[in-house]
Amino acid sequence: MYHKINFFKFKKLIPIALIFLVAGNVHAEGFTKNDPVFSQASENITGKILDQEGKPVAGAVITVIESGATATTDAEGNFSIAASVGQNLSVSYDGFEDQRVRISGTSISINLQSKKDTSIAEVTLVGYGSQKKSDLTGAVSQLKAENFKDGMNISVDNLMQGKIAGVRIVQSSGEPGAGVNVSIRGIGSIRSGSTPLFVVDGVPLSNDAVSAQSPNVGLGNTQAKNPLNFLNTSDIESITVLKDASAAAIYGARGSNGVVLVTTKRGKRGEPMFTYDTYLGFSSVIKKLDLMTADEYRAAGINKLYDHGGNTDWQDELYRNAVSSNHSVSFSKATETGNYFASLSHMDQDGIVLNSSFKRTTARLNAEESFFDNKRLKVKVNLTASDIKETGIPNGGNAGSDGQVIIHALMANPTRSVYDETGKYTNFNMNAHYNPLYLLSVYNDKTNTFRVLGNTEATLRIVPGLNYKFNLGIDKTMSERNTTMYPNVTDRTPKGMYVQANLDSYNVLLEHYLTYDLSLNRHNFSLLGGFSYQKFKSTGTYFGVKDIAAQGAGVAPEINPGYSGTAFVPGAGYAQENELQSYFGRVNYNFDKKYLITASLRADGSTRFGLNNKYGYFPSVAVGWTMSNENFLKDSQMVNELKLRGSWGQTGNQEVTNKITQASYSLAQSAGYYLYDNLNLINGVVIIRTPNPDLKWEVVEQTNIGTDFSLWKNKVYGSLEYYNKTTKDPILFITAPPLSPTANYWINAAGEIVNKGFEFTLGSEIIKNENFTWNFDVNGATVNNVVKNLPVSAIYSGEVSGPGLSGVTANIYKNGYEAGSFYMLNYQGVDANGKYIYEDVNSDGRIDQNDRKIFEGAIPNFTFGINSYMKYKKFDFSFSFIGQTGGYLVNNTALNLNINNLASDRNVLKNFYDSGASFTNQPQLSSLYLEKSDFLRLNNVRLGYTFDISQLKFLRSINLYVSAQNLFTITNYTGYDPLVDTNKQVGGNQSLGIDYTTYPSAKTFILGATVKF
Repeated sequence: MYHKINFFKFKKLIPIALIFLVAGNVHAEGFTKNDPVFSQASENITGKILDQEGKPVAGAVITVIESGATATTDAEGNFSIAASVGQNLSVSYDGFEDQRVRISGTSISINLQSKKDTSIAEVTLVGYGSQKKSDLTGAVSQLKAENFKDGMNISVDNLMQGKIAGVRIVQSSGEPGAGVNVSIRGIGSIRSGSTPLFVVDGVPLSNDAVSAQSPNVGLGNTQAKNPLNFLNTSDIESITVLKDASAAAIYGARGSNGVVLVTTKRGKRGEPMFTYDTYLGFSSVIKKLDLMTADEYRAAGINKLYDHGGNTDWQDELYRNAVSSNHSVSFSKATETGNYFASLSHMDQDGIVLNSSFKRTTARLNAEESFFDNKRLKVKVNLTASDIKETGIPNGGNAGSDGQVIIHALMANPTRSVYDETGKYTNFNMNAHYNPLYLLSVYNDKTNTFRVLGNTEATLRIVPGLNYKFNLGIDKTMSERNTTMYPNVTDRTPKGMYVQANLDSYNVLLEHYLTYDLSLNRHNFSLLGGFSYQKFKSTGTYFGVKDIAAQGAGVAPEINPGYSGTAFVPGAGYAQENELQSYFGRVNYNFDKKYLITASLRADGSTRFGLNNKYGYFPSVAVGWTMSNENFLKDSQMVNELKLRGSWGQTGNQEVTNKITQASYSLAQSAGYYLYDNLNLINGVVIIRTPNPDLKWEVVEQTNIGTDFSLWKNKVYGSLEYYNKTTKDPILFITAPPLSPTANYWINAAGEIVNKGFEFTLGSEIIKNENFTWNFDVNGATVNNVVKNLPVSAIYSGEVSGPGLSGVTANIYKNGYEAGSFYMLNYQGVDANGKYIYEDVNSDGRIDQNDRKIFEGAIPNFTFGINSYMKYKKFDFSFSFIGQTGGYLVNNTALNLNINNLASDRNVLKNFYDSGASFTNQPQLSSLYLEKSDFLRLNNVRLGYTFDISQLKFLRSINLYVSAQNLFTITNYTGYDPLVDTNKQVGGNQSLGIDYTTYPSAKTFILGATVKF
């Protein structure tokens, strides 16, 4: 049982029917039919809308200010509207300044002027609304569709890579659809993760897994899939990142790691648009590890019994050239009262490892319509559905050294052959080491996930400036995973096993809020107040069959589990439910477009936390000064835009396991007693979790100082930031005080994790003329991370895998050091006998675990991105680089390919043999396997050409392009990819910077086309 909040019958907070009744008696913009403007006789006003070059503008919206009547220009820029001479017209169109014109005759012509092309002039999303960037006081970055990384992007988080300062995207695996680790401004938690809150079209998502969990059939549990891979990236219009507490505090208990707002496309003004996007991709492994070849292996002085007469490059056998394709069609249209966007897409991606694949079909419908007088009521609907089919491989991060197909391929003796003389897979006849191709052949892992995300938003203008908004959202997922290990000749489930795992989850969102905009001379106010309720629920079930029939005999167990074998329960089912009730408010004040103040407060109540701390309160305040609007800069030829801003705020992190604040009990023989004289032992009750009613959120307090600028007519523009972000009250599972019923308990410890640094974004519109445009930008961020005031001497995590390394950890959380620093022996070289030399730290004459040292951690102290876009006539060319410096990785893969393998019929990395090390060296975690993760990567490059097809009236444009991803990487890291992080947590404590036989990244070449009708 868990404690439920009394939610005060939230559905009755605001009677919708009453508001509609009031609205029906209030006329547009406060006018009544007795006002003079309504009594004037209307006539037909015709006109033409042109741009600054005299070309017609199609789709411009013309509104009669006094009456609210609207019209839209046709393809030639013409319009006709009912109005009277002397009234005023408002003309608006995307990319142009709004125009206000007084009607002087029955026929008029209006020329629009392009907006200033500066980032400060843009409108940017914020929590529960939008603002001009010139009015922002927080650290907010926005990407639009034209800024996204071109190429094969399964998930929305890939689109941000290298584009936003302070946002680091790290793959947990190169497997299609695999999870991605996103961190904003460093690592701020030990147990609660560093993933930001993602909000899609106004619906906050849960960061919990949405595909069925991987069962362990003897080969470990595979990495969790990316919960964001259900979105078709072609449907995304913009991505906005709220980085500081001032921007994110409106999301309270879930804003500590930053907030990412994802907005999907909708219909735009102009003619209806039909778009077809397609590409064909060819992928291969990003690099191969430098292992010993068969000839080198034979010449290394190995035991002659280990020469099996073959010559096999096992990496070539396991990896393949993979082909992928994508097809997406969309339709969009905007009318005078609304807009519509619909899309359908299908992606089919083969992985670069045999037997792995990702297939996704998505459908989306976004619609918005206005009702009543002068668009008083606006109703918006967003709906997406996706069906994902994945085929996985046995590559579990917790499988040790004997359940990973990739480590088997890397360790495989190159003198072995894939097949024996009879054409069957060669049997290695070894424990914990198998023919990797055979292992793939007896393993089958298929997951089907269906997800629907949708919301309805209604906005009602009660009186001018006062709007009521209602938002109802639902996120529903159903997933089934079928995993089969057929009977085999290895020592991993030799009699076979089939397991089906099911997941059913949903979250429902209900929000009511009011916004009020008021202008009094030079004083401008924007007020927000609201209520939010969100409920999350997930259930999981398992069933299995062991001792199944041989592969190919009869019916496959995923089709008919009852065909053969014995049913069993592979794991307990589960059900989790939690609720979040919130009240929030925000005030924005702007005086004379020069002086800005923003203040917000959110109160969150959660069922996850203790009885004494059900609610948390998260305030923020920020100020800004637009110096460029001051008289002393107003006419400056150098400074076009210049704003200084500062903010302070608090956010929370509630990403902890449900029910941990409450006691938990179990029956156990150890606490049993003899109730009767028959000597039958009755199980007793054991407390397995100590309650803590005082447990509360982790709190992140952040200070931010920044500036935005545009100089020399947009030749140089950007922003600079300094941040200080401190996590307080971290939630830990530590040793309980004396007399507690359990050895450990959950507590808010008196520790801190501090992240501070600088961020910059610099861009330039280097060239802009009729034939040639060249934009260039660079972004970078520093981070200095340190742990302070922990009440324990150290916390360990980062389990290392390998023979004889059970229980060895690589990460340490300790006061005065970076979170997740590395803790290991200090390797100093090889002696004359080939033995490894380690530093004797305590000078006791022997090397043991007491000689471990703390080394720098995984968090890079500088990350950066470089992006460029050029367009010459009908050619377009773009490229992007990403990179980092100052971080380290534990190459756990290399640890498994150590020199000792030459004494046990396995392969090694060539550089270990070349070092002169003895075959008898036993593997130990040391700085020998600690490597810098510095790199510079050409992340993406694209060349396109747009064909002139103006002679075909039904076709607007065709853009053909070629692009490449991960084309080359400059690094000294010897593993597959320096931008990787395998989840090797221990006891729920976050691991950092471990690379263990991760599914490698791919380099991809793409041929694509975008056709617009």
